[in-house]
Amino acid sequence: MHYWKGLESVPPDFGPSVVTIGNFDGVHRGHREVLSTLTRLAAERHAAAVAISFDPHPAQVHRPDSYLPLIMGLADRVDSLAETGLDAVLMVNYTLAFSQATPDEFVQDVIVDRLHACAVVVGHDVRFGRGNAGDFDTMVELGKIHGFDVIGIDDVGESRRWSSTWIREALTDGDVATANEILGRPHRMRGEIVHGAARGRELGFPTANLATDASGIIPADGVYAGWLVDEAGMRWPAAISVGSNPTFEGVSRQVEAHVIDRPDEEVGDFDLYGQQSVVEFVARLRPMVAYHGIEALIEQMNEDVELARGVLEHDRAGA
Repeated sequence: MHYWKGLESVPPDFGPSVVTIGNFDGVHRGHREVLSTLTRLAAERHAAAVAISFDPHPAQVHRPDSYLPLIMGLADRVDSLAETGLDAVLMVNYTLAFSQATPDEFVQDVIVDRLHACAVVVGHDVRFGRGNAGDFDTMVELGKIHGFDVIGIDDVGESRRWSSTWIREALTDGDVATANEILGRPHRMRGEIVHGAARGRELGFPTANLATDASGIIPADGVYAGWLVDEAGMRWPAAISVGSNPTFEGVSRQVEAHVIDRPDEEVGDFDLYGQQSVVEFVARLRPMVAYHGIEALIEQMNEDVELARGVLEHDRAGA
């Protein structure tokens, strides 16, 4: 798959193409419905399937003082888009200057002149151009002017339209089951494994700690069953703690993964420090609480590990 960072990276002779537009944060099941239609139409028309996306997220540019957590980092977004069978992704550097392009200018410069689109696939709620002035009807009218077809995709979902907003809400509540259902896979975070306070090791539950700059939304505080995926692609079953260690009066939120039945470092060379690893959240086991005494905490951690083991055996069997 071609990955173009900026409009100037698109080859001048590229095309024809079938194009879609979106932020694609999470590349969830709703996104993949659009992308599936896109790749099918592109194949039928002997054209390239192209997704136009934006970095940074437009909300971060227009509302810099309002924090918008992103479901996944840029690298994961591009990798997930590539898995859908696209021929190319055009990542537009979203700036305030770029946002001032009118709908007509956006279509002319990006869709027509750069990508030579013969068709555009978008949801009926699409908005584009300065002040989001362009909508689906605008795209249809511009398609008539410039000679490309516009194919509208209806909302997809079950009880509610699948969306990145819904995923963010679910993760904020710790409801990884709902988030994973919309994503079509476990929610994941990616980052470097760093040294922590070593309390887990002292208690008999050593953990791999994600750096605080890891990408992906941190779900609500609690204990989760999930997987730790190392740089070699090995997937290790894990009980994952998210929170500030209330028993020890912790301050900063941490994501710590205890690999279940992990190899002995002295025998199995299980040193993850410094590795870029992925933590996947399969199920929430319980909220985070403070325990009165180390013995009660250790007893609960043993229960967490056994419960996580059962959840992940079921998850592995259903994979």
